[in-house]
Amino acid sequence: MAAKVLVTREIPTAGTDPLKDYDVTVLGDGVPDRETLLEAASGASAILSTVTETMDAGLMDAAGSGLKVIANLAVGYDNVDVDAATERGVVVTNTPGVLDETTADTAFMLLLAAARRLGEAERLVRSGGWEAWGPMQLTGPEVSGKKLGIVGFGRIGQAMGRRARGFGMRIFYDARSRKPEAERELDARRMSLEEILSTCDFVSVHTPLTDGTHHLIGAAELATMKPEAVLVNTSRGPVVDEAALAGALLEKRIFAAGLDVYEEEPKVHPKLLELENVVLAPHIGSASIETRGAMAALAAENLVAVMRGEEPPNAVNSDAHGDAL
Repeated sequence: MAAKVLVTREIPTAGTDPLKDYDVTVLGDGVPDRETLLEAASGASAILSTVTETMDAGLMDAAGSGLKVIANLAVGYDNVDVDAATERGVVVTNTPGVLDETTADTAFMLLLAAARRLGEAERLVRSGGWEAWGPMQLTGPEVSGKKLGIVGFGRIGQAMGRRARGFGMRIFYDARSRKPEAERELDARRMSLEEILSTCDFVSVHTPLTDGTHHLIGAAELATMKPEAVLVNTSRGPVVDEAALAGALLEKRIFAAGLDVYEEEPKVHPKLLELENVVLAPHIGSASIETRGAMAALAAENLVAVMRGEEPPNAVNSDAHGDAL
């Protein structure tokens, strides 16, 4: 009998076609409720999950002792209890690399849209409220030549830097260690987070969500930013304190923000929804046709490798092989 594989959401066929040798269950396009997920996981040898599903100890125990791998269709894996997986000998994988450029595109799109007040402008036109061109209408800060602070200077952060260089921006970054090659390529300079927040005109967040980065940008940090500054977040919602950000935007302590991620997705802080000076996107950072297909294909490649007893390309807990490999 073929091993059971659970795919928790409908994904591109590039991710399901490689699984035809298995007994595959694909749940619907919507986010599955907990009961449905637990029932569907029962007896699964492998789970291909997305960021909207919580892969915790209870879910793994519902799958049973035969569970070998959780292949997460994302770079981030904060939705997976990696420690619980490691304890059970379950390999956890992710999909790094294939979405760097697309996510950086989204971050720079949000930067431009927030600075040039694109959301406000479109709403004005659609509402029929635009009466004429005006010299003071919807003005925002220049982007070209300004200082960009990048918080988290991994692959996506560096891709953001390359885009910024095309606009003649000066690049500063905060990271746990120096990135000499990227510094040379982008003429970038390493700064502390405090220096970036207080001196940069634009701040783009690209750090993973960990215990140490939860609310990395909070009320105290926002208070140090320039009143004309723009904050962009395409990493994970809880890295930024939404309530504090809403307050800073409401009181015009910073100029604007562009967000693609939220603390309690799909919920958005109600005060943010009321504000004009924030651009809100529904977690579309990697949502190009090509990238989502590549992510699905890589998740499937990781899953199949573990099922075959091989080393997957992207294990995040390589010490969890146990009986799986």
